[in-house]
Amino acid sequence: MTPDRLVIRAGRALIEGSFRPAAIVVEGGRIADVLDVRARVAGANAALVPDDAVLLPGLVDSHVHVNEPGRTEWEGFRSATLAAAAGGVTTIVDMPLNSIPATTTTAALAVKRAAAAPSAFVDVGFWGGAVPENLGTLDALHDAGVHGFKCFLSPSGVDEFGHLDRVQLAAAMEEIAAIGSRLIVHAEDPALLHDAGALGRGYDAFLASRPAASEASAIGAVIAEARRTGARAHILHLSDGHSLPAIRAAKAEGVALTVETCPHYLTIAAEEIPDGASEFKCCPPIREAANRDLLWQGIVDGTIDAIVSDHSPSTVDLKRSGGGDFGLAWGGIAGLQVGLSAVWTEARGRGIPLEAILPLYTTGPARVAGLVGAGVIEVGAVAHLTVFGVDDPLEIRAEELLHRNPITAYDRRRLTGRVRRTWLHGTTVYDVTEGGAGEAPHFRGAPSGRLLSAREGVRA
Repeated sequence: MTPDRLVIRAGRALIEGSFRPAAIVVEGGRIADVLDVRARVAGANAALVPDDAVLLPGLVDSHVHVNEPGRTEWEGFRSATLAAAAGGVTTIVDMPLNSIPATTTTAALAVKRAAAAPSAFVDVGFWGGAVPENLGTLDALHDAGVHGFKCFLSPSGVDEFGHLDRVQLAAAMEEIAAIGSRLIVHAEDPALLHDAGALGRGYDAFLASRPAASEASAIGAVIAEARRTGARAHILHLSDGHSLPAIRAAKAEGVALTVETCPHYLTIAAEEIPDGASEFKCCPPIREAANRDLLWQGIVDGTIDAIVSDHSPSTVDLKRSGGGDFGLAWGGIAGLQVGLSAVWTEARGRGIPLEAILPLYTTGPARVAGLVGAGVIEVGAVAHLTVFGVDDPLEIRAEELLHRNPITAYDRRRLTGRVRRTWLHGTTVYDVTEGGAGEAPHFRGAPSGRLLSAREGVRA
């Protein structure tokens, strides 16, 4: 048998948006052929996907805060990419904060890449940051291979990553259009936020401090600038379902706009968040159940382009700071490992088929980040694949997740669907059917993830 030739046979493989039987031939880390499931393939190692599972392209998560270097105690490339592979995610794109230095210069990007190179169990790309200090010089980071530029329109929470005012947003969009990149935007209007200081242990006060009107105002500004400049713009972590009509209208008009939401907005409602449960704090906030229904309408009708984790972890002490006061606790949801299971559980309860949400985990975020050949099972694509047990029960226990810190809004939630196996470049990196020893008992081999450059698609 050829050592690097593999055939994976599945009764249900996601190909061109639907499930069908197929034999996937892998050579040299790429998909060499897609054949009838019964086709004979000489000289290949074989893997069989059980009938109660499906074969998916490796998932893409274009919104992950790894935080290394500088705040590696919050999360690091090893722990984050282990968690990703266990969740079926084979490609992540790292946010330019909360690491120190922030990825706002080419020197900082080099530091980030050096930290990731020896530790990544999945492929890693990088966003650059657009901050007041580097406007006018974004072309250097663009040429260095970042997938685009993130900005905040309200304070980011860390001093080293400042936010843009409306004049600076306009300048950034003009620059983005000129260099042919994309601007991804944390869209909240600071003039409509009032969450400084203590708010108490009740979630309602925190929710009221970051009203939906703040998102709507900022999204309107992004749409206006994208329309004026022709720049590509992307709305990060949409929580306000009432902003979807404006987004739909802009897209219909031809504005180069995409939008993502996150599993926590689709699976958790404000009404169920207990007092003092600061693990649920994030910005923009988790909103009411009726709002969640609007977001699901945006999933079903195709307005929303991607579902991404916005994995934004910190230490337990920071998440619990202020004794559960939602105004004082650090914000951010840790959920990189469990996103597909959480969303599939909710979708199933709503009668939405698995194949309807999978593009938002694969080709959708790949397009957002400009990744070529990721999130698909087709000839020539990179051989990132995952096996998902659609009916497998899964109870989340924070202390058993591979995230660095054992705190998550999903703790003790009973979900349906579990990743059983993940291939990276045609090699198994995660397999729950085989045990082992150490901190990651289901992993094989050393870190083998590649560092990606927007200049080279998904090729390292």
